[in-house]
Amino acid sequence: MTTNQVELALAAPIGDRARLLLHAREDQWFDRKSSKTTPTKLAPHLVAFANADGGDIAIGLYDGTVEGLGQTPLNDYQQAPYDFTVPPVRARFQVVDCQGPDGQPVQILLVRVGPSERVHELTNGDCYLRVGDESRKLRFHDRRELEFDKGQAQFDGTRTDATVVDLDHELVEHFKRAAGAAAPTDRLFESLHLKGRDGAYNHAAVLLFAKHPQRWLPEAYVRIIRFAGTERGTGARLALVEGEDHRVEGPIPNVIRQARDIIRRLLPQRRALSGSGLFEPMPIVPEDAWLEGLVNAVVHRSYSLSGDHIRIEIYDNRIEIESPGRFPGLADPRKPEEISRFARNPRIARVCAELRIGQELGEGIRRIFQEMRSRGLKDPMYDERGGSVRLVLANIPRLDSALAARLPEGAERVLDIIRAADAPQGTGDIAEAAGVTRPTAKRRLDALQREGLVRWVGRSPRDPRAHWVLSGSA
Repeated sequence: MTTNQVELALAAPIGDRARLLLHAREDQWFDRKSSKTTPTKLAPHLVAFANADGGDIAIGLYDGTVEGLGQTPLNDYQQAPYDFTVPPVRARFQVVDCQGPDGQPVQILLVRVGPSERVHELTNGDCYLRVGDESRKLRFHDRRELEFDKGQAQFDGTRTDATVVDLDHELVEHFKRAAGAAAPTDRLFESLHLKGRDGAYNHAAVLLFAKHPQRWLPEAYVRIIRFAGTERGTGARLALVEGEDHRVEGPIPNVIRQARDIIRRLLPQRRALSGSGLFEPMPIVPEDAWLEGLVNAVVHRSYSLSGDHIRIEIYDNRIEIESPGRFPGLADPRKPEEISRFARNPRIARVCAELRIGQELGEGIRRIFQEMRSRGLKDPMYDERGGSVRLVLANIPRLDSALAARLPEGAERVLDIIRAADAPQGTGDIAEAAGVTRPTAKRRLDALQREGLVRWVGRSPRDPRAHWVLSGSA
């Protein structure tokens, strides 16, 4: 259920409004509550939506039934943010006229919560975050990380000096058609939190719909480079393919589409058995995997970091996607499949969801893993370095199941670290990247060496330049 569908329901005849809202799917941005929901019970959901991407809560619709507002006075709901949340959640309360199943007029309450720049909690200290269709209570560690994220998030909500003249109106109309939006553009932009009540467009609006967002954010572009072979090289040995260094600019929907077309053309292919039973040319990594990686990079990068851009490097055996900004604090880069949903750019993520050009953070990452595994390829490799995250999708077969069973737990992760590294890795470097002690890393490395997957290179046990490299069978 998206904001546009809420607007579509509100714009429908009175007799259709409740039906449209009842049949809508509850998700990251929409929830239904019974008329028996008290202001106290509403408060955790207010906090959860405000701490995530914002959203709408319809009170008076429950279990497929149009209940209408109950006995709770409207004013009690309106006071809930001030009585039960700290700091008070910003929310708008809208009474909507509908019809009940017997055709009698009823009213429901639509609570519209915007994404917040701060972490909110209940007066008792409990903190919640909207994750999918749940309002999930956070543990102390997760709440602390959310506070860290909020400090670097919400840049997409800061105002700019852009005006309506700067927008690509053809793109705006395409968006409205694709999302089924019936509301006027100004009201739609306000409901999506792309425009403030003062009429100012924010960075999300500029990045999504301006004719040339780079006027405000010069580094908001994607660079795609094709290298010959499997190494980048340096200086005279730089393996850059002549004429295949591309800079893609423009609003986000256009950037994703143009970058997709360039990568399709540049990505190497190999002959493989297709679903039809024939050997046909296929890209070295599945399109759904690298396309999801591209979308995640564009939607979730840190646009507040100046001086850097998204870089995509294509080699004979892999594609690398590097995006400015570290993983959100709620995410452990060593366990990417366990990432909780949190959008650094909630307004951008919401519009892209409307356009069906990306999955949510977390869900999209799991999809990348599934696609690589379905092709019998190694898991995606994530590497957090300084102020950026790099994703490596390589055409490397997964380890034989018998071999994998002989290796100690965590050994494959160590192998992936060596594979993904662009510089020699000593035992200490690998231990730090894997988040384990040096003796634990050494045991895993020794096991890999016994299986002929890696080898140690050094003059002596105390050689400061000693490092690990892949062997031929890896």
